[in-house]
Amino acid sequence: MAEYTKIQVSADSDASDIAPFAMAVHELLGLPVTMRSLNRKGVRIEKGKILDNNYTGPVLEQVLKENKIIRTIPTSGKYTGIPVIVVPVRNKEGYGIAAIGVVDVVGTVDLGLVFGSYPEVVKQVQECVRSKVAVP
Repeated sequence: MAEYTKIQVSADSDASDIAPFAMAVHELLGLPVTMRSLNRKGVRIEKGKILDNNYTGPVLEQVLKENKIIRTIPTSGKYTGIPVIVVPVRNKEGYGIAAIGVVDVVGTVDLGLVFGSYPEVVKQVQECVRSKVAVP
């Protein structure tokens, strides 16, 4: 029987501890991911690579301080001006021991503006949605 290594996240996890978890989220979503623990800096991942293994950012720090989900557009840091979503990773008692965030690169696209020049595409999407939604 093969022996497997545990992945554990704690308030003292360093970048090497949290990198596998952050990479899994990155691979799942295909979006840039940042993560850090409460007491140690963490990782910044883009395009399948760890670009920084001593990373922190203002929204990660705010989430750890407030222990709540934050959706915002940062005014400072690496992702200034780009929407991010950051959530706390809580222990059994509900305390935020780490924070993980995704850079919402899709949120930066104004779909109304992009498809405003293509009314036929919008009409086709609307018709497709209507055909799949049963109206009582």
